[in-house]
Amino acid sequence: MVDADQTFVIVGGGLAGAKAAETLRAEGFNGRVILICDERDHPYERPPLSKGYLLGKEERDSVFVHEPAWYAQNDVELHLGQTVDAIDRTAKTVRFGDDGTLVHYDKLLLVTGAEPRRLDIPGTDLVGVHHLRRLAHSERLRQVLAALGRDNGHLVVAGAGWIGLEIAAAAREYGAEVTVVEPEQTALHGVLGPELGEVFAELHREHGVRFHFGARLTEIIGHDGMVLAARTDDGEEHPAHDVLAAIGAAPRTGLAEAAGLELADRAHGGGIAVDEQLRTSDPDIHAAGDVAAFPHPLFGTRLRVEHWANALNGGPAAARAMLGRATAYDRVPYFFSDQYDVGLEYSGWAPPGTYDQVVIRGNVSKREFIAFWMKEGRVLAGMNVNVWDVTEPVQQLIRTGIRVDSEALADPHVPLDSLVP
Repeated sequence: MVDADQTFVIVGGGLAGAKAAETLRAEGFNGRVILICDERDHPYERPPLSKGYLLGKEERDSVFVHEPAWYAQNDVELHLGQTVDAIDRTAKTVRFGDDGTLVHYDKLLLVTGAEPRRLDIPGTDLVGVHHLRRLAHSERLRQVLAALGRDNGHLVVAGAGWIGLEIAAAAREYGAEVTVVEPEQTALHGVLGPELGEVFAELHREHGVRFHFGARLTEIIGHDGMVLAARTDDGEEHPAHDVLAAIGAAPRTGLAEAAGLELADRAHGGGIAVDEQLRTSDPDIHAAGDVAAFPHPLFGTRLRVEHWANALNGGPAAARAMLGRATAYDRVPYFFSDQYDVGLEYSGWAPPGTYDQVVIRGNVSKREFIAFWMKEGRVLAGMNVNVWDVTEPVQQLIRTGIRVDSEALADPHVPLDSLVP
C-alpha cells in the first residue's frame, strides 16, 4: 500500500523520468518524489536533437518535457547536475556521487538511458570528432554544420543508422559535403534489411551524400589537433573536417550491475532485465526507457527499445507499477524519422532473419508507400513513408497476429481497416 510517508526516487532525468514523475502525481501519489538528473538542463526530449532543433527550425525551449516551474508546482524535488554512484538495496538508499549524500527510497526507478558507442580507433581525441546524445551535443553540432556549410567543408559520418542518416540530411541542408561509412552493404540494414535500406541510401544519394559501404573507419587523421581525413579498413582516405560517430548506443547499466541487479544478455540488446511490470530482480526497483530489457508477448523475446515512444510510455507504465496498479507493458515498438522531404513511421520489430517476406503497398519510386515485414503470413512490422494516419491499423495487424493475404495487403484499393478483424 502506498502512503504519503513514502519516498519514490527516480534516477535519470530524460523523457521517461519526467513522465514517470508526472504520472505519480496524476495518479494521486502524495509522498516525496525525487528526480535526479545528471545533466544541468531540465528533462528534455531527444528526437529534436537530430531533427528540428539541429536544423534550427525549433527553439531550444520546445525540447523540454515541462516548463521549469512545473517541478516545484507539483512538488517534485528536481536535482540537476547530480549523479548517483551507488545503490544500497539493503538500506534502500542511493548515494550522490558529488558529496556522498544518502537518500532513502521506498521505490526506485532507474531510467539511466544509454550512451553513444565510441570509435575505438586512433584520432578520436581530435577536436572535430563528435557524438550526439545530449542537448549540448546538438548545440555544438548546429554550429559545426553551419560552419561546414559556409566553408564547403566535409563531414564523415560513421554509421548509416537512423541517427547517422538524420544528421547526414541536416548536414546537406546546411550545405556541407557528406560521406557516410557503413560496414553493411546498405543503409539501415539492421532495422529495415536489404530490401528497404537501399531506398533510403538512394534518397541520400539524390541529395549529394556519398556512401562507402562494406567498410569501417580505422583512423582519423589530424594535424595540430584538427581533423584532416578519415581512413577506412580498405585503405581509402576520405577528406574530412569533422567526423560524427553514429554507431549505436550502449545501455547505462553500471549502477544496476554494481547493485547486483539482473542484466539481460547481449543477444537481447543488454540492459537491465525487467518483467512485464518493468520490475527488476529487486521488487522495489523498476527500470524503463532505453536501459530496460522487457519480455514482449507479441514477439516472444526480450526487447530493449531505444526510441522516443518507449520512454514516453514506459516511464508512466513503471510509475503505475510502482504504485501497485496492475499493468503489463506490451506496447508495439514505434518510432519516426524525418529526412529531407521524407517522413516515416515504423511500428513493430522485424530485424533481418526474423521475416520471410516484405510486402509493399504504394509507390516506392515516389517514396509514398507502406512496407510490411511478414512471417508465415503474419505482419511483424510496418513502415509508412509519406503516407499518414495508418499507424493504428498497422499496429492492429501486428497485435492481432492474424494471417493476412499478401495480395490484399499490397493493394492500395483495399482499406487497411478491412484487413483487421
